[in-house]
Amino acid sequence: MKIGILKETITDETRVAATPETVAKMIKAGMEVSIQAGAGSHSYISDQAYAQSGARIEPDAKTIYAQADVILKMNASLEIDLMREKTALIAPLYIARNPELLKLLAAKKITAFSLDLLPRIARAQSMDILSSMSNLAGYKSVIMAANYLGKIFPMLTTAAGTIQPAKVIVIGAGVAGLQAIATARRLGGVVIAFDTRPAACEQVKSLGAEFVSLEVAHEQSEDTGGYAREQSADFYKKEQNIVNQYSKEADVIITTALIPGKKAPLLITEAMVKEMKPGSVIVDLSAEQGGNCELSEAGKVVTKHNVTIIGVLNLPGSLPVNASQLYSRNIFAFLQHVAPMIKENKVDMSDDIIKGCLVTDNGDILK
Repeated sequence: MKIGILKETITDETRVAATPETVAKMIKAGMEVSIQAGAGSHSYISDQAYAQSGARIEPDAKTIYAQADVILKMNASLEIDLMREKTALIAPLYIARNPELLKLLAAKKITAFSLDLLPRIARAQSMDILSSMSNLAGYKSVIMAANYLGKIFPMLTTAAGTIQPAKVIVIGAGVAGLQAIATARRLGGVVIAFDTRPAACEQVKSLGAEFVSLEVAHEQSEDTGGYAREQSADFYKKEQNIVNQYSKEADVIITTALIPGKKAPLLITEAMVKEMKPGSVIVDLSAEQGGNCELSEAGKVVTKHNVTIIGVLNLPGSLPVNASQLYSRNIFAFLQHVAPMIKENKVDMSDDIIKGCLVTDNGDILK
């Protein structure tokens, strides 16, 4: 089986789908690996390092597409016209944002697996790219907040008096939220976390933070895949009212609430921002999907009503060394799982992992 790794073409994308570590594992598993020259440069991985791991370095994307049986990608930027028919593709495709992509892949009879649709089940944990990237995003969100905040996080006792610790609110106690809580606590902040899922309470408290929740039954707040479920407008209004009781005194608010395939829920209104302390900071990790804050601007850092609002995209990409390490391990675990099916050209739809991720196969659109 021939594996192709491409240089990512999206502006500011620093990550790569394979590292020398995972290339060596592919070679050991009997696969042939071709990598486009410069693919790992933004992750500080040289072509020589890949070659030493057993990969063949090719000069351009055209050569990779022409040879590969399986393409591994970091994102959905694809040169569809260069792809061979019946190639397999493994990447996060975010089909809700890219509906036309499915038609193009089906026309080429591509067997495409979208890793952002991976079900959250125990045996898929090693493949879970969303958790890996969310972990890094949660960490970096706090570091960015600390950079823009005009005060320090920890309590500090000095000869000139005591400095009180920063008050931090984290909305959403999923993977990103829990990492944000842990990081803010390590920096010395006082943290309050909010989540719709009662099950998050124990995790939040174990990290030393206070937990605030609405009374929502577990089966109402999560879907069968373990992701947050979309709620009613009245529900989000109640949520805003509860958050507003705390946001007025917050120094930092980090929002992480996402609904797969939907616009991010609005949790912080402009009126709430106006009531926040001057100099406070909001980091909106949902900015790419419309934002949890009404005033967020995707890809920008803005100041409105004396509050800095950070809507920077692709925070994991700002940590390319670790992001590429984690992503490449996730994608290799998935590749190991599907390789026998790809070789036999027969996918097993009774497998929950395959059923969740397979979006096109042999000309059919499955999602």
